[in-house]
Order: sequence, then C-alpha cells, then structure tokens
Amino acid sequence: MRINRYIAQAGICSRRGADRLIEQGRVTINGHNAVAGAKVQDGDVITIDGIVVTLPHENDRVYIAFNKPVGITCTSDLRRKDNIISYINYPKRIYTVGRLDRDSSGLILLTDDGDLAYRLTRTEHGHEKEYRVSVDKRITSSFIEGMQKGVPILDTITLPCRVWQTGEKEFRIVLTQGLNRQIRRMCEYFQYTVNDLERTRIMHIALGAQPVGSWRELTPKETQELLRLIGIRR
Repeated sequence: MRINRYIAQAGICSRRGADRLIEQGRVTINGHNAVAGAKVQDGDVITIDGIVVTLPHENDRVYIAFNKPVGITCTSDLRRKDNIISYINYPKRIYTVGRLDRDSSGLILLTDDGDLAYRLTRTEHGHEKEYRVSVDKRITSSFIEGMQKGVPILDTITLPCRVWQTGEKEFRIVLTQGLNRQIRRMCEYFQYTVNDLERTRIMHIALGAQPVGSWRELTPKETQELLRLIGIRR
C-alpha cells in the first residue's frame, strides 16, 4: 500500500497529515527518507521521527460514536482547551471522521482507522446525515420547499434534500453533502437564524438516547455495515 495510507491505517494521522510528514522528511522506509507515493511492502520498516510504526490488528480497531456537546471543537490540536480529543480522553490515539461545528451538538464518529476516515470524508456524497434544527421564528411551507430544492450558498447550490417540519420553529433535515456550516447558511438565505442544531444520525448509526457528552463503541453489526457501505472488505 502507499506510505500515506500505511501511516493513516496505523492511526498516526490522516493521509494528508502523512503527506505533510513525508514532505518534512520525518518518515523513513528501511532507513531511507520516504517520498510521496512510495509503496510499502511486507517486511518494510517504517519510522516517524525515528519511532517504528506498525499496523494494529484489525480486531483492535476503534470505532466510537460520540454525542458532542456545544462548545467542543473537532480538532486534534491539544493546545486548544476545548479540543474533542482531550474531552473524550480515550486511551488510544483517535481522531474525528469529518467535523461538527463548535456551536452544534450531536453525533460524530471517531476512529484510529485512517482508511475508513479517508474514504468517509471523500465519499460523503450519498451518505446521509440527519439533523434536528430549531430556528428563531415560525417555519413556513415556502421555507421548507426552498430548503428541499437547493439553496445558493458558497458559490454553489446545495443538493436537493429531505426536510420536514416537526414543530412551530423546528424541522428535520437529511443532507448528503457537507459544506461549511451548510444548514446555518441555508437558513440565513431565507432570513432564519439557527438557535439549536443537533446531528442525530450518520448513515445507519443513530444517536438515539445517548446522553450529551458520552461516547460508546460501535456494535459489531454497526461496524460491519459501515465498512460495507464505504467499500472496505475485511
């Protein structure tokens, strides 16, 4: 496999992060500085800053569903007091799959499986994510229809999506794309302000009654289905 994928699967960082480590000359293969795109063969010794990097056994992979509170930032930068990694304090190195705004709460996945994280963040079109949203004023049928058809934001038009009203000022929305602060920007286009935003589902994985601030490991069934949906066979 390519060296950046190897490093990601080892749970060190993402493939992009691995590429940066290689550019910085911190990665070696059998004692020689690695180059971008290099292939790792069975028996090769990989090091980062002189420390040997090995792949974990597949049965030891970590897949976590976390109910993120408002105020926690999806970053691995431990210098930030509000970083998600310190908050969870998991005993192994893990990182988030995608992002969830600091001002939003709800479901986010974390893993040490770089291959899964890479595929999910680059094949998110078509993978459903469901949100519960409350806004500052009464919802109208024209607002719901407009949100469903697509909204011009960030120099593009959002993909058609499912939206349905659940209260006077509350609705649900299912997206298959992940533009920056997408739901908030879509609402702003129609002169609505988001008061509360919670992600309740990612694909087949639902938040359910999981308490805010808590995490759980995915069940074997959830994990197997997740790997199947993104095309990983193990």
